[in-house]
Amino acid sequence: MSPRLKLRDIAFFERPVQFARPFRFGAITINATPQLFVRVEIEVEGRGTAVGASAELLVPKWFDKRPELSPAQTVDGLRRSLEIARGLYLARTGFLTAFDLHAACIGAQIATCAKKNIPALAAAYGPAEIDKAILDALLRGVETNFFDGMAGNVAGIDARLSPDLKEADIAQFLGGRKPLPRVAIRHTVGLDDTVEGEGGVADLRENAGARYFKLKLSGDPTADALRLTRIGNELDALGHDYKASLDANEQYADLAALQALIDRLDREPALRPIASRLLYIEQPMPRDITRQSPLGSLAARGFIIDEADDSYDAFPAARALGYHGISSKSCKGLYKSVVNATRAVKWSAGGDKFFVTGEDLTCQAGLAVQQDLALGAFIGITHAERNGHHYVDGFGETPAAEAAAFAAAHPDLYADAGQGIRLSIHDGDLLTGSLTTTGFATSVHPDWSALHPLEQPKSLQEQTA
Repeated sequence: MSPRLKLRDIAFFERPVQFARPFRFGAITINATPQLFVRVEIEVEGRGTAVGASAELLVPKWFDKRPELSPAQTVDGLRRSLEIARGLYLARTGFLTAFDLHAACIGAQIATCAKKNIPALAAAYGPAEIDKAILDALLRGVETNFFDGMAGNVAGIDARLSPDLKEADIAQFLGGRKPLPRVAIRHTVGLDDTVEGEGGVADLRENAGARYFKLKLSGDPTADALRLTRIGNELDALGHDYKASLDANEQYADLAALQALIDRLDREPALRPIASRLLYIEQPMPRDITRQSPLGSLAARGFIIDEADDSYDAFPAARALGYHGISSKSCKGLYKSVVNATRAVKWSAGGDKFFVTGEDLTCQAGLAVQQDLALGAFIGITHAERNGHHYVDGFGETPAAEAAAFAAAHPDLYADAGQGIRLSIHDGDLLTGSLTTTGFATSVHPDWSALHPLEQPKSLQEQTA
């Protein structure tokens, strides 16, 4: 039986993060944004109290891309999501399993946020970050690591939010997991990133020896085809084979525009280097258009949803439209990742291949990247987008002592090669061995005294008045 817990406190903090280079995806370019930190205190029934933590960037214009909102307003929507979730979670005063708590609050969270003009994807951010911190505290309270704890269903995950599954499906999936010892990085090529020459996509100092590449698309088939041709020419000089994925971040207006790109990938010899190595195409159309647009014959190319993944029924709905995959991001909810991975395994037993991918909103060194890496390694994601090391200078503005503490506790993940402590990438892979530690993939917590309290959110109605 899964242990039960009672929440004692939830606190939010933030720290500024400056980017080492602009990161342009979709219609937004990020140069800086705050990183959220969550600290929770729980009482584990019969075992006493424990403290847990999580972290994630407050990314503008991804969870909520409405054009009438400024980047700052969309970040404020995430802060509002956190505050609403905090109130809902703390209102549950009895002993519950970690998943009981999540399941009891997620519906009210989505509904309350909708009344506050916050869309479902942004609404889920608050519970996602609180859930990670609660799980960290729970694992510490019962003195086990993430991989063993999840295999034993320490959180009490069941099928109440995914009625297409049986309890036995989830239990079988969790019980059969063996964490991957290595996860390959997928190197992101943003729309403003250099393509050719020094600092370009084939520069080993930039791509860290990656064998997988994620190439951002602009939504213009002609411009994208020209840029993919240039990237393919560069990657062919790597000296080793590679695979690629494409990510449009909702920029393709409709199926006709998407068809134009696919026709070029299928027919143009100049695009063959990319087309022949293409694994899948991620979230090509806006989330609302996606739900109304069956892929038809396009489905043969292999598509996944990401921004359209804003509910527990999003993957079954996407499957009915011809999509074969869905992204895992801990900022969208770790329990949903587990449920979707269970679905992919169950559905694939029927002969067609369904899959979960590892995507990244620039998880930063420390808590964020470790917890997301552990989640992916647990559910079987062999390669994952990892762009925090690329767009941010190591630990960024993290105090040196805090960065050193993470490096000392996780020496297989971090190293100082004379330019400060950074992710240590081994032949294009990240190692997961040191994540097998009491708690959620971390032996240390941030220096809470070095963080600022989360900035108070304003309502979106107030901001747009």
